[in-house]
This record gives sequence, C-alpha cells and structure tokens, in this order.
Amino acid sequence: MFANPCDELPNTMAKELTVEQRLKVLYDLQQVDSKIDELRTLAGELPQEVKDMADEVEGLKTRLTNIENDIKECETQISDHRVRIENANASISRYKEQQNSVRNNREFDNLNKEIEYQELEIEASQRKIKHYSTELEDRLQEKTKTTKDIEERTVDLNQKRAELDQILAETKAETEALMLKAGDLEKKIDERLLTAFKRIRKNAHNGLAVVKIERDSCGGCHAKIPAQRQLDIRTRKKILVCEFCGRVLVDPEM
Repeated sequence: MFANPCDELPNTMAKELTVEQRLKVLYDLQQVDSKIDELRTLAGELPQEVKDMADEVEGLKTRLTNIENDIKECETQISDHRVRIENANASISRYKEQQNSVRNNREFDNLNKEIEYQELEIEASQRKIKHYSTELEDRLQEKTKTTKDIEERTVDLNQKRAELDQILAETKAETEALMLKAGDLEKKIDERLLTAFKRIRKNAHNGLAVVKIERDSCGGCHAKIPAQRQLDIRTRKKILVCEFCGRVLVDPEM
C-alpha cells in the first residue's frame, strides 16, 4: 500500500520521473517479471522432481552401504563361530586323549565336564552360524534389490536432469536478458516503491503487482472499481492501488 505516492523520491533518477512515468516503469517491470515467471514455469515441477529423485538415490546408496556393512558383520560372525567350533573340537579331542591316561574317576569326570562344555559351545556356535547365515542370505537379496533400484533410479534421474538442462539451456539467454532489463527498470524506481512492488508480487498468487482495469474491475482480484476512482487512475496523477487486493492499478491504455 502506498500511503503517499507523491513523496519525494530518494533515487536521483526516480526524482526526474513524473508519476505517469513511474507508473509506466512499474508496468513495464511487471511485464518483464511476468515473462521471467513464465519462462521459469516452463520447467514446471522438474527442479523439485530432480531434487527429490537425487535425494532418493542418495538414500538408496546410504542404505546399500549399511547393507554391505551388515553383510561383512554376518560373514565375520560366521567365520568367528566356525573357528570356535574348530577350537572346541580340538579341545574335545585333547580331553578324550587325556581321559585315557587319568589316574582316578575324579579326573575323568572333570575332563568329561570339559568335553560337555565344549559340545555346548559347538551347539551354540552352530545356532549362531545358522542365524547369521539366514541373515546373510536376506542381506544379499536386499543388496541385489537395492543395487537394481539404484541403477533404475539413476537412469530416471539422468533423464530428468537432461530434460531440465535442455529447458534451462533453451531459456537461459532470454531469462538473463530479461533479468538485466528488470534490473535496469528497478534502478528507475525509488526504494520504497520497489520494496512495496516486490512485497505485493510475493503475496500475489500469480505474481501480479501491477494490473490494468478490466471491465470496470481490478485486473487482479476482479473487484469493482468506482467510476470516480477509474477517472483518477486515468489521469495518471497518483499511484493508486486496489482497495481490496492492494495491487497497483493502471488504465487500459497504459
């Protein structure tokens, strides 16, 4: 909202402009900004889609790394328990040999307990090997699926990126030229007016901060504009805004 549009402008170039010229610059800036918006919408949802797909691929890669770590852990556990079984079997063989040379039943029973303990260790390790073998098989299948998912998603991502890059390349030169033009126009507008313009553009769903009167109504919100106010707008002596949406109003001949 422009409380007092006729205030003295801080910008030297802006000071030299009449209200009508300021309105024309605002209108021209709106046209340029709208064209930039139009070029950017050509990419549609592609930038966000590319970002989401890239994040998904990175997530799958992280998952694959975790799966590979799990596989290594399973293999290590299986290997460790196999070694334990070998050591337990070696101990059992040694204890049985010692039983042949014991001097009394007590020594024989002690060795028998050691043998039973080692047999229990073997059983426990065999259960662990079975558990980790099942988990290893699951992780290997998961690795195969995740690797395939990464390959497929990467292909899709590269296609989307190529599509986005092509659109950006086609519109890059025109967009840059328009942005330079917008920059030149902004230099002609005083800071207070430009700040208000950008605020209105940001809040407007279609990015329109300057609109024409269309069929006696605001070109932005379509609210009816009284005849006297339309006349004031046509004189181009003041910067007037819509009382309902706050957009700057210009006459159709602008």
